Amino acid sequence: MNRPLCPYRLQIALLVGFALTTFSACAPLPPAGATGSGLPSANSPAQYAWLNRVTWGATTSAARQLEQLGQARWLQQQLQPQDAKLPEPAQGTVRAMTISQTGLTDLVLKMEQQRKDSDTLKDDTEKKAAQQAYQNELTRLSREAATRHLLRALYSPAQVQEQMTWFWLNHFNVHLYKHNLRAMLGDYEDHALRDHALGRFRDLLGTVTYHPAMLRYLDNEQNAAGRINENFARELMELHTLGVDGGYSQKDVQELARVLTGVGVNLNTGNPSMRKELNRLYVRKGLFEFNPQRHDMAPKTLLGATVPGEGLGEVDAALDMLARHPSTARFISRKLATYWLSDNPPQALIDRMAATWKATDGQIAKVLETLFTAPEFVNAPATKFKDPVRYVVSSVRLAYDDKVVLNVGPMLNWINRMGEPLYGRQTPDGYPLVASGWDSAGQLTTRFEIAKAIGSGSAGLFKTEGPQPTEKAAFPQLANALYYQAIQGTLSPATRSALEQANSPQEWNTFLLAAPESMRR
Repeated sequence: MNRPLCPYRLQIALLVGFALTTFSACAPLPPAGATGSGLPSANSPAQYAWLNRVTWGATTSAARQLEQLGQARWLQQQLQPQDAKLPEPAQGTVRAMTISQTGLTDLVLKMEQQRKDSDTLKDDTEKKAAQQAYQNELTRLSREAATRHLLRALYSPAQVQEQMTWFWLNHFNVHLYKHNLRAMLGDYEDHALRDHALGRFRDLLGTVTYHPAMLRYLDNEQNAAGRINENFARELMELHTLGVDGGYSQKDVQELARVLTGVGVNLNTGNPSMRKELNRLYVRKGLFEFNPQRHDMAPKTLLGATVPGEGLGEVDAALDMLARHPSTARFISRKLATYWLSDNPPQALIDRMAATWKATDGQIAKVLETLFTAPEFVNAPATKFKDPVRYVVSSVRLAYDDKVVLNVGPMLNWINRMGEPLYGRQTPDGYPLVASGWDSAGQLTTRFEIAKAIGSGSAGLFKTEGPQPTEKAAFPQLANALYYQAIQGTLSPATRSALEQANSPQEWNTFLLAAPESMRR
């Protein structure tokens, strides 16, 4: 009886099968063992593997910088980034975006007025066209946010910060098609998450809790005294801090929901009227609003501690408790280790990360330093299966290094095809961090097609709107110094054999990008 192929063996089978039908012979490949120039020969497969794990994907320029600075100094620059400016024209693209030029409040209120104006139209045809224009503009804004995210992942020198931005975006997940969140995504990612991605977790938790994108997504604007909505309170404990086994009860969820009453969003230009004695408790910052008339002022008991009824201060007290709870340190340390290292990270490493969390009051960069310098991390084999976003970004980085692509549309399409569109997870738990969510046969077939598009230079990454230049972008040269000095030493005999059967540089590129080793980090 024939045994089914495991995902990695299936991928090798795809390599051999596609080799028979893809490209005809072309320019000769570089001779085996060629080193070229530009990358110090001291670079090693082990150093490449470490770099490949702590960046969105190793590149020649990143390897050169690591070699020049040394691992310790390079890591400190990553954990304390000072200048994350992108190269042109990527920086110019980001600079020209609406989400870069218009603040959250002005942008959302403008979109809200557009929505109201369209709803008041009497003519059905005009009304339908205006409503469609409103939806199209929301979609354009979310596309800007996704484009900026990919450009930063590809080219930002602050690679750890950009990965942690993705990690927190997934951890504190919101779905773009809830209400008008498409107009809020850019600010949510940039200011609530990215600005605090390597800082103190308590600060990050506060910016997320008070951001209108999260409050709207988890319905807390509907949470009021006498009409309790537990959605945000439950996810805040189960997914954002303590974890499902974090030692809280359903009663704690109910009490936290009471703490969160009155915390919501104001999409009007004016403030609500209220009783005079409550005016001092009213808080509005941009779109965020705490309305004391909707708040349960009675005392609460949360995780065994009394929370006096004092308005918005109750929320900060609750967030302090959640952020500093031992369960939060363990839960997020495990999740970080799962994301960066393996689907089943060593418990001893998680314990050390949690101890660092406690000793530093949740300083994320310090917890990551404990992880990145741990023997379990430094000496780990490349077994972590890449999710779709990482596979696409790492493949483009390896193919083109710091040559800026002009169109990330193909990348967005690939990510969508593989089921991981940015901001597209409907449920608050975020996308899976383990291989079982992504290593199906269908996924690997799609990845081979992506590898072929990138490796042959036919992906359309350098095509822009309007007339195209007569000179087409060349296919990438992956048989380079980085390959011969570092990558080659990480490949299995089966992968090397497949590469030797390539009939052209484009085909060789395809085989390398589709190899099992390119699926892991």
